[in-house]
Amino acid sequence: MSLMGMLDRIANVETFDKVIEPARRAVLGALKPTAVKDFLHGTWLGHPLHPVLVQVPVGSWVSAGLLDAVPRLRPAATVLIGAGVAAALPAAASGAADWAEQETGVRRLGALHAVANTVALGLYVGSLAARRNDRGTLGRVLSYSGLAVAGGSAAVGGHMSYAQSSGASHAATAVRALSSDWLDLGPLDDLPEGRPALRTGAGGAADVPLAVVRRGTKVDVFVGACSHLSGPLQEGSVEEVRGSECLVCPWHGSAFDLDSGEPRRGPAANPQEKLEVRMEAGRVMARVPSRHR
Repeated sequence: MSLMGMLDRIANVETFDKVIEPARRAVLGALKPTAVKDFLHGTWLGHPLHPVLVQVPVGSWVSAGLLDAVPRLRPAATVLIGAGVAAALPAAASGAADWAEQETGVRRLGALHAVANTVALGLYVGSLAARRNDRGTLGRVLSYSGLAVAGGSAAVGGHMSYAQSSGASHAATAVRALSSDWLDLGPLDDLPEGRPALRTGAGGAADVPLAVVRRGTKVDVFVGACSHLSGPLQEGSVEEVRGSECLVCPWHGSAFDLDSGEPRRGPAANPQEKLEVRMEAGRVMARVPSRHR
């Protein structure tokens, strides 16, 4: 069985949930202030923050491994290991914030990812302690062991990102299924004021749900699948969030600016895909933006 096949099997093990669910509730409880949680999600950045932050510890530790191979450069390797240990803490915090609001299979693999990263971090802390006590050989053994464990953990993280779409925009996937032609969404007068309505657009194999919001004569049309985890935005609500009128997902509360599609509240970090709109004889016409045509 391939490594990826093994990871998929782990993602299906329900018994892990007995341990994972209390940990998940603890993380959500610790991140109660919405501003803190949104910062860690990367809502302000436009994509998840965690992949950005992990570059520092990973880059530091890989570089330290190279420097450790050259005796006269080993003092610099120690500095890089310390930098990686310090940077691992905010990276872990952002990862925990994302993990707590992912789907079940991602949370199971995420727990394995977190355990492996914790082991790697412990090995690097041990390496620093050994080096400080002039036990350089032990320090190098521990740091190379930590690098191996961190590399394995990175493979798990990659599977979560690419195979399980953790952190990817689910709305971007959905919009690519739409026809590039103008879609007739019906008369403007049929749309309710100030709340999302369901319309559909022609797709390749099946129609794609759209969330349509009317504000007077202005109409905003979004892909119905929330960019976070494909929540049905057409079943959501319109609320003012941080000074902007937003379309709010009914599943996890992500809020998207009606004018731009940008997230104003997480856990979504990616923008929501918004369609171009024009009016023809009182009917609402929409099509995908040019970047998807």
